[in-house]
Formats: sequence, C-alpha cells, structure tokens
Amino acid sequence: MNLISVEQCRGARAMLDWSQSELATAAGVSRATVVDFERGARIPHRNNLDAIRNALEAAGVEFIPENGGGPGVRLARRSDGK
Repeated sequence: MNLISVEQCRGARAMLDWSQSELATAAGVSRATVVDFERGARIPHRNNLDAIRNALEAAGVEFIPENGGGPGVRLARRSDGK
C-alpha cells in the first residue's frame, strides 16, 4: 500500500467533513497521531498510516498517485454511478 501525504489526508478529511477526532476513531488511532501527522510534526508508524488510509478509503475516498500533476484525492464513484 502506498503512503499518503499530509495534504491528501487533510483533503480527504475535508471531503468527508470529518474532524480529526472522527478520523482517529474510524482508523483506531489516537487523535494525537492524526494531529501530529497533519501538522507535519511526525509521520505515523506504517501500521497507523495504513489504518488512516484504510479508514478514509472505506468512507469513499480514492487516493490518486503521482502522475505528473502531483498526488491527489477524490471521492470514489459510487456503485450507482453517482
């Protein structure tokens, strides 16, 4: 699994209208882990970063890899095409 950037994490959270606490709960990590990551104080352990990414993906976020224009984030298309 690829790592996510601070900007992708903040953007994904904004798209979902989640607080840092809501993300922490969904990912099963401490709020401090999310706060420190998003302010650039530290990169979480790999298992915590994977948990954050998994929680965001489970909520409908799709991470876009670097493709010449920089990495990004978007809401995944729902199965009903919307």
